[in-house]
Amino acid sequence: MKRRVVVTGLGAITPIGNSVDEFWSNIKKGCVGIDNITRFDTSEYKVKLAAEVKNFQAKDYMDFKSAKRMAKFSQYAVAAAKEAVEDAGLCMEKEDPFRCGVIIGSGIGSLETVESEYTKIQEKGPGRVNPLMVPMMISNMAAGNVAIQFGMKGKCTNVVTACATGTHCIGDAFRAIQYGDGDVMLAGGTESAICPSAVAGFMNLTALTTTEDPLRASIPFDKDRSGFVIGEGAGIVVLEELEHAKRRGAKIYAEVCGYGATCDAYHITSPAEDGSGAAKAMELAMEEAGVVPEEVDYINAHGTSTHHNDLFETKAIKTALKEAAKEVSINSTKSMIGHLLGAAGGVEMITCVKALEEGYVHRTMGSRESDEGCDLNYTFGSPLHRKIRCAMSNSLGFGGHNATLLIKEYIE
Repeated sequence: MKRRVVVTGLGAITPIGNSVDEFWSNIKKGCVGIDNITRFDTSEYKVKLAAEVKNFQAKDYMDFKSAKRMAKFSQYAVAAAKEAVEDAGLCMEKEDPFRCGVIIGSGIGSLETVESEYTKIQEKGPGRVNPLMVPMMISNMAAGNVAIQFGMKGKCTNVVTACATGTHCIGDAFRAIQYGDGDVMLAGGTESAICPSAVAGFMNLTALTTTEDPLRASIPFDKDRSGFVIGEGAGIVVLEELEHAKRRGAKIYAEVCGYGATCDAYHITSPAEDGSGAAKAMELAMEEAGVVPEEVDYINAHGTSTHHNDLFETKAIKTALKEAAKEVSINSTKSMIGHLLGAAGGVEMITCVKALEEGYVHRTMGSRESDEGCDLNYTFGSPLHRKIRCAMSNSLGFGGHNATLLIKEYIE
C-alpha cells in the first residue's frame, strides 16, 4: 500500500519576494520581477533583461562562515528550506534524523563559480583558485548544504533534469515517502545562473527574448512571444507522510496525489511537436490520483514564452484533458518571475498550493492576445477567483524531460 503524502511547509526565494508571503502578495498585486541585468555589463549582449533576486542577504538565514562556503544557488536553497521548515513547525530534535531527507536539485549548479575561478587561472595562475571551487560549483551541494544545516540524515539526492529539475525532485520525494524511504522530505529546486556564460549560451541558442520592455518580455502563449527571460531563486516544500503529520499536529496545505514523468526522446531542446510526452506525464499523474480530466480545475503551465514550448504544451494539455481542456484554468507564473530553470518547478508547486488554499488563479501578466494554436484559457487580462480542488503543475526540460505533479485539497 502506498502511503499518503501531504504538504506541510513552504519556502521561497524569488525575483518578487524572499518569502512565500511576500512572493504571494506580489503575485496577487501583479508585480513583475523582470528588469535590466545588474550582475554584469550587457553592452555587447543582445539580451538585456533578467529576473534577479533582490535584497538577498545570506547572513539573514545562516551564519557568515557557512554562507562563505556556499555558492548563491546553495544559499538560496538553505534560505528557502529554513522558511519551509519553520512554516511546517518541524522540530528536528523530536525527529529520527534518518527518516528525514532532502531531494533538492539545480539544473546548472554554479556557473558563476566556474567563471570567477577560471578567470583567476587565466590572470593569476592555478595556485590562486579557491580550494572550495568544486564543492561550491557542483549541483548536488544545495541538497548537501540543506541536509547539513538541518541535520537531516536520511535519503539525500539531487535530480538534474534541466528545467524539470524542481518538479522531478518533488516527485521523487513524494515517491520516497510513499514507499517508506522516509517520513519527512525537503524537496524542490534552486538556481542562480544569471551570469555571462549562461546568458550568452541561451542567447546564441535564440532561446532568450531580446525585447527591452520588462512588461512585454515574458508573455507566455501570446502571439508576440519571442523567448524566455532567465530568472533565479529557490522553491522548497516540506512533504510528509500523512499519519506523521497528523501525530504532530501539522498544518496540512494539500495532498500530493499524482506524479508523472516521461521523456520525449525527440530533440535536445524542442519538446515533441505533438506534445505526446508531456501529455503522457499529465495522464500518468491523473491516473495515479484517480482523477478524470473534468476534475482538474487548474494547471500551472510550464509556459516559458518560447514559440515551441507554448504551442506544444497547449497540444499536450488538449491531448491529456480532451474536451475538458477548454474548461480548465491555466496560467504561467513565469510571466512574473521569468524562468527559474531548475528552481521553476519548486516555486510553481508553491503557487499551486497557494492557489488551492485561496481559490485564486493569478493572471498571466503581460500576455494580451493568444497565438494561433494557443486557444485555451490562459488567464489573460485579470485573475480568477474560483474553487480549486485539484491542480497540476507541468515542467518540461531540455533533453525531453517531462514532469507533472498533481495536488488535491486534503480531505480526511
